[in-house]
Amino acid sequence: MSFKPLSSLRRGIGALWRGLDATRRFVLNLIFLLILIFLVWGMFGGGLKPLAPKTALVLDLKGELVEERAGSVRDSVVAGLSGNGRRLVRLPDVLKALDSAAKDPNVGDVLLLLDEMGGGGLASVREIGAAVERVKAAGKRVVVWGGNFDQKRYLIAAHASEVYLHPMGMVLIEGFGRHRNYYRDALDKVGVTVNLMKVGTYKSFAEPFIGNGPSQAAQEADAFLYNGLWTAYTTEVEQARKLPAGAIAKGIDELPQRLTAANGNAAKVALDWKLIDGIKTRDEVREMFVKRGAYDARIKSFRQVGLDDYVGRHPDKPFGDAVAVVVAAGDITEGTGGPGMVGAISTSNLIRSVREDDSVKAVVLRINSPGGSAYGSELIRRELELTRAAGKPVVVSMGDVAASGGYWISMAADEVIADPSTVTGSIGVFAILPTADKVGDKLGIHTAGVTTTWLADAYNPLRPLDPRFGQLIQSTINHIYDEFTTKAAIARRTTPAKIDEVGQGRVWTGTQAKERGLVDRLGSYGDALRSAAKRAHLGDDFRVTYAEQPATLAERLLERMGLSDAQALTVQVRLGLLPADLGAAALGGSTAAAIGKDLGWLSAVADRKQPFAAVTHCLCGVP
Repeated sequence: MSFKPLSSLRRGIGALWRGLDATRRFVLNLIFLLILIFLVWGMFGGGLKPLAPKTALVLDLKGELVEERAGSVRDSVVAGLSGNGRRLVRLPDVLKALDSAAKDPNVGDVLLLLDEMGGGGLASVREIGAAVERVKAAGKRVVVWGGNFDQKRYLIAAHASEVYLHPMGMVLIEGFGRHRNYYRDALDKVGVTVNLMKVGTYKSFAEPFIGNGPSQAAQEADAFLYNGLWTAYTTEVEQARKLPAGAIAKGIDELPQRLTAANGNAAKVALDWKLIDGIKTRDEVREMFVKRGAYDARIKSFRQVGLDDYVGRHPDKPFGDAVAVVVAAGDITEGTGGPGMVGAISTSNLIRSVREDDSVKAVVLRINSPGGSAYGSELIRRELELTRAAGKPVVVSMGDVAASGGYWISMAADEVIADPSTVTGSIGVFAILPTADKVGDKLGIHTAGVTTTWLADAYNPLRPLDPRFGQLIQSTINHIYDEFTTKAAIARRTTPAKIDEVGQGRVWTGTQAKERGLVDRLGSYGDALRSAAKRAHLGDDFRVTYAEQPATLAERLLERMGLSDAQALTVQVRLGLLPADLGAAALGGSTAAAIGKDLGWLSAVADRKQPFAAVTHCLCGVP
């Protein structure tokens, strides 16, 4: 037999290739098997050990208090790149933990640590305060300790059984109010003209660009709003701490003298003011809990369980008829919203998905939005209207802010429930079109050209605003305001004229809105859930499900592995799931000061990055 070298070479290469291919499949299968074993072990390995008696629930609320996770793992990673990472604390998790602890025989005392809690408005912190009261009503002590308490944190602390402050700490209750920046003279100097079209005497969003101070109507509305919030705040604190009426206002008036008499010791002032029950360091609080509870030799401290661990021990019911919660938190945009935004398309899709889910029998829309696009708001409202038409009750729960567009999306509900401190209303519409023709004159820039109609280049920021175009925009604004008031009148079973009386862009507290018929009743998020369940005839033991954007397979895997944001980012970059230069892009935008934010918004309007045909936004922050 003759030797054929080429044939032998081909057979050798083929054998080598088959060997490599078999090795590749073996390695990949092994990796897949290891991942599968890891996941199964993570879900079922060993199971959770039951809590021992006298376990303290420790709620160390580190992060921004939010209604929902701001997007996916990918979104939270991107958001975290702007600093040390954006830590989030979900309000529903905190409420669930407190309500579960009230019924749990193995949970003794509850310890709340609030130093690193940020975000959240009055309605959110009042929800936590009410949950603290429910724990106390179950016969359990709730202790709050902090190095410092700002106004919001203290509203939670005031409801506790005991409040302790660090010796170098302080309680800072300031009141409500704000000063805004006004740019009329500055814009005149640089040659920028701001053209404003609006409906609503009290619609003061754009006043900083057309004046050097607030209008009388704006001052009147702001004073009424802030005084209402302040009265509600001081009354709640004084009742919770069993202080005489007026004690908070009197203490603030006398604060300089009190602090001088205490030689600058702010903690002693808070103790004498009866805002706290004692002055203790963190280790002294730890020792107190060891004596009251049980010692855990493993951690050399008192027996305890944290928020995430405890919530994980009380999973939601996976099956059965449910009330679906759709969260609308942030500015309302017309497309798909990112973290902290309400995308009209994405939110509408969520509402549609729960409407078409046979297991969902009712919907709660949780609103925490100051508004935004009128068109985007209407898309969301329409989906809720269709949901009601499909026979599923819709209940709106207003959080910290549900104003302007945030109010618009509430107008297709069977019931609207607001917190007494919710900022709502602001039924008004505006458009703003800046022009810089005088800037062009100063710089020697000229614009000219040919168009087939006057409308083709009617809004050119380097030309004076064409009055015909201004007339078009004003007509559009008038029409949308009529739509707003008409839809609100139908929803509130009244007339557009009555809505106009309490509309005109004016902002109200939840209590004030109830008095004017803009909401059905005052209550909590839990009240909204129970109302929706009752309307759907679900009984007391109903299931709650949260409508969220579905996570990708990679995101679910990373979340299951329990990776940190930084680790998840590294893994996703290496796997090609995120671009390698993402960090630089995300870090490019620094935290804007108030002036930069205002003028940046104005610039975005000129660049057509923001809707200028019709905006329903109250420009009202969380108080």
